[in-house]
Amino acid sequence: MHPNPAFRGAAEAENLRFAAAKGFGMLCLNGAAGPLAAHVPFVMAGPRVVEVHLARSNALARVELPAPALLAVQGPDAYVSPDWYGVPDQVPTWNYVAVHLRGVLSPMEPEELEPQVDALSAAFEGRIAGKRPWTKAKMGEGVMPRMMRGILPFRLEVTEVEGTWKLNQNKAPEARAGVIAALEAQGGMAAEIAALMRAVG
Repeated sequence: MHPNPAFRGAAEAENLRFAAAKGFGMLCLNGAAGPLAAHVPFVMAGPRVVEVHLARSNALARVELPAPALLAVQGPDAYVSPDWYGVPDQVPTWNYVAVHLRGVLSPMEPEELEPQVDALSAAFEGRIAGKRPWTKAKMGEGVMPRMMRGILPFRLEVTEVEGTWKLNQNKAPEARAGVIAALEAQGGMAAEIAALMRAVG
């Protein structure tokens, strides 16, 4: 995480809300041969409890647990050109939002897998406007249990929350305004960063 305190002012609750809203991140563990990572959807099952599942064949699923783990949640990001500040002697940089959830990863009980999968699909189906949510009831008889035999449930008990909201808070208002205007003109993820910059003032 970026060490500049200007970018680390978000409260823990805000960082957790951001992570929960994103619902997708990189789960990292130390394996016998070195660092391991898997890109996973997740649900927050409590204020500091993350639930994920992994394919049985995933290397992370074979690490001896419980073990320390990191879930890195990446938000929007955008390149910032020094020309946009409107003042001399600036350098290129990158604005972004990222939240790191550190804690202990443990296996869940087999009977906890189905409720976890149901919660995950319900969370993301519920975000799709104008669509009747998908449920496992649409699956043919015996198909879902067969597919779930290939995955395992895990729980991350979060002990530390770190967030970096690098949005040019260390620059003068006029310089930030120039960056915001340039990012808005690009649209897409750059415009998302511009909106976040406006929100932090």
